[in-house]
Amino acid sequence: MRLYNPLQHCAKPRLNTSAMRLLFLLLLARLAHAAPPQITVAQTGKADFRTIQAAVNSLPAKGPLPVVFIKNGTYRERVTLNGKPGLVLRGQSEAGVILTISQANATFRCDPANAGRWDVATLNLRNSPDVTLERLTVVNSYGADHPRGETIACAGEPGGQKVIASADHQMALYTAANTTRLTVRHCTFRTLGNDTVSPWDKEDGLYYFTDCTLEGSVDFYCPRGWAYAENCRFICHNLNAAIWHDGSMNQDAKTVLKNCTFTGDPGYKLGRYHHDGQFYLLNCQFDKNLADADIYAAESGDAASLWGRRVYYFNCHRTGGDFGWLKDKLSAAAGAPKAAEITANWTFGGRWNVDPQAPKLPAPGPVAQDTVAERMLLYQRLDGGWPKAIGDTKVNYNHPLSVVQKATLRDDAGRNDAPIDNSATTHEITYLLHAFTATSNPAYRDAAERGVRYLLAMQYPNGGFPQFYPDLSGYHHQITYNDDAMVRVLTLLRDVAERRGDYASVQSLRAPAQQAVARGIACILKTQYVRQGQRTAWCAQYDEKTLLPAKARAFELPSLSGSESVGIVRFLMSIDRPSAEIKTAIESAIAWFEKVKITGYTVKDIADPAQPKGRDRVLVPAPGAGLWARFYELNTDRPIYVGRDSRVHYQLSEVENERRTGYGYAGTWPATLLSEEYPKWRQKQAAGQ
Repeated sequence: MRLYNPLQHCAKPRLNTSAMRLLFLLLLARLAHAAPPQITVAQTGKADFRTIQAAVNSLPAKGPLPVVFIKNGTYRERVTLNGKPGLVLRGQSEAGVILTISQANATFRCDPANAGRWDVATLNLRNSPDVTLERLTVVNSYGADHPRGETIACAGEPGGQKVIASADHQMALYTAANTTRLTVRHCTFRTLGNDTVSPWDKEDGLYYFTDCTLEGSVDFYCPRGWAYAENCRFICHNLNAAIWHDGSMNQDAKTVLKNCTFTGDPGYKLGRYHHDGQFYLLNCQFDKNLADADIYAAESGDAASLWGRRVYYFNCHRTGGDFGWLKDKLSAAAGAPKAAEITANWTFGGRWNVDPQAPKLPAPGPVAQDTVAERMLLYQRLDGGWPKAIGDTKVNYNHPLSVVQKATLRDDAGRNDAPIDNSATTHEITYLLHAFTATSNPAYRDAAERGVRYLLAMQYPNGGFPQFYPDLSGYHHQITYNDDAMVRVLTLLRDVAERRGDYASVQSLRAPAQQAVARGIACILKTQYVRQGQRTAWCAQYDEKTLLPAKARAFELPSLSGSESVGIVRFLMSIDRPSAEIKTAIESAIAWFEKVKITGYTVKDIADPAQPKGRDRVLVPAPGAGLWARFYELNTDRPIYVGRDSRVHYQLSEVENERRTGYGYAGTWPATLLSEEYPKWRQKQAAGQ
């Protein structure tokens, strides 16, 4: 790694020549007014560094620092700025630069060497005043990755274990002492836990946030000292409190929130304080889920308050009607300031003249209306699903749409052609929820929510899902495991129910999603094919009324699947605390896979000019190799190969070349499941996890 030398490109002047001295002074004057130098971080392509921390570590301890410019990408690293005064971390775009880790503070603190430490955030600042953060998304995904929390080994705890809740402290941003005058612009901070944004220099801390998004659980915006937030969006996933303040070291310390919006889980409370705090909220808007509870003093806080309750509102309103405590109260504040007087400089009381030092970033250009997410909005049907093809043309979201195509899609919104196979509908829901996380555009979340409602509506009472809905013609009505369609839906609904990652955005559907998953699991257990009292595997399709194996396309006869059964077993193995019936289903399927393995053969594509396509696909001997058939005869476990004539063949070579080379009749689908995943699952069950 190379250290930055601000003079490395400067020519050495000849100091014995007055003209050269003058030229050198003029050059320095120009450099003083030029843009600051820059080093670049990118994961691929031309860049000075591949990680943010490596770029930070390369900088000198003293002297002017270059801007660290971070190109778009997901950087999975914890970053610490220690002794980097005046540093600017600038992302290429707020949605495109994602800095993320997954760790609860309690995990970090199980190491005795870390006792009492808080620098466990995704981004940590120590001894670094005058830092600027611009256009970054900073995430701690622990809560999303552990929706039920976890129990870990921890030597310092009774019994040597510690239980960590999913909403445990899991900071995205933490600042320690001597990190005052922090400027944060156009940044997003997300966790599903406590203390997402924790600027904690309570003696001298001065913090300025503008045009930011902050999301988390209890006290997820919790500044100490002086803090000013303007045009920010707050998203709360807990009922206790969204914001918090500690102003106990100075009677003038305060937190000001101006022109901010608040959304959250139904019944979330606005804020609280454990120590003396001072809150000003001006021109703030709250959604209807805000609870009828004013900012309050926590019971576990300081026993005595030095300066009394200091909570002041001006022109704040709630969708669905204002609560009485939201009425204007500025006249009760010390000095009775006017709303127009309450600026960042007023907040900091002469300690920091922030406005000239932190001008707003240029306004973003027009929002592109032909992005992948915007195209998905156009393709969505009125019932909430998405088609996988329009006629014979597969949907491709990477292709720009003409004005005529956009108009046609709007006219076709009422068509009933949405399925769940080939990743249709589930892919769009997932993509749009991620787009909402990145942009906070409510249109993306609303479309995804309609998609989830579509999945819930299409489920049969017995828990199965048809391939298409509401078009149930032909074989569309059958319960469909083919292409992992039903498993993919159940996985998505489970993510919604457990608030995993981006799926936490559709909170209102958690309960119905959880119920749908339970019905789906029951259907999976009922449809496992039983022969002579022994459970085997699953078929690709089932009759939705009788739950008997069913035929789909001409070459997809009722048969046991060596492919789709793998996805089903993986889903069952992912269930926490599986029942005895689920364990039996898994063990039986694993035994079936072992029984029907075709040993000593592999599939090979070969050139064959005599064939219509000039190539062929054949099974060839391969000592030590093994594979499985896509379809097995129900009552014999004999591999079968079926072409478009629907006739059963027992040799792949007997199927027409078009199907033989265009369809996967044999493969190694269960190989990794048997060699790696299942043994790990067995160990986990043996350990009682």
